Amino acid sequence: MKNAKTFLSVLTAAYLLAGSSQVAAHHAFAAEFDADKPIDLKGKVTKIKWVNPHSWLYFDVTDAKGAVTNWGVEFGAPNQLAKIGLKKADVAPGTEVHIRGYLAKNGGPYGYSVIVRLPDGREFQTGGAQDAPSARTASVTR
Repeated sequence: MKNAKTFLSVLTAAYLLAGSSQVAAHHAFAAEFDADKPIDLKGKVTKIKWVNPHSWLYFDVTDAKGAVTNWGVEFGAPNQLAKIGLKKADVAPGTEVHIRGYLAKNGGPYGYSVIVRLPDGREFQTGGAQDAPSARTASVTR
């Protein structure tokens, strides 16, 4: 009986530790992105990585001087995107997109997408981080 309780206690502890390491490994919005720096960008998709735990969309943005910068924005997980009706084919290379979100803290052309608007007018909430700001605040043009 004592061995069974010990085994059960060890098994329970291992289960709890395994679960907490997964939570700690998954980053929060605030760890990588700046809620005080909204982005509002339009461009043409160059690549999409539909992968776990976060998908990434890359797109070319042309500034007022004609310079092109390839931006990358984090989306949610593929299963989360599927639940809201966004398909990989909706953001295939060549598609014009309008992204609202937040700039990455690393200072490069990277961000967190909150909303993607497609050429047909459909909008999808693409971000999945629980601590991310709302879509309403991601509307200032960069």
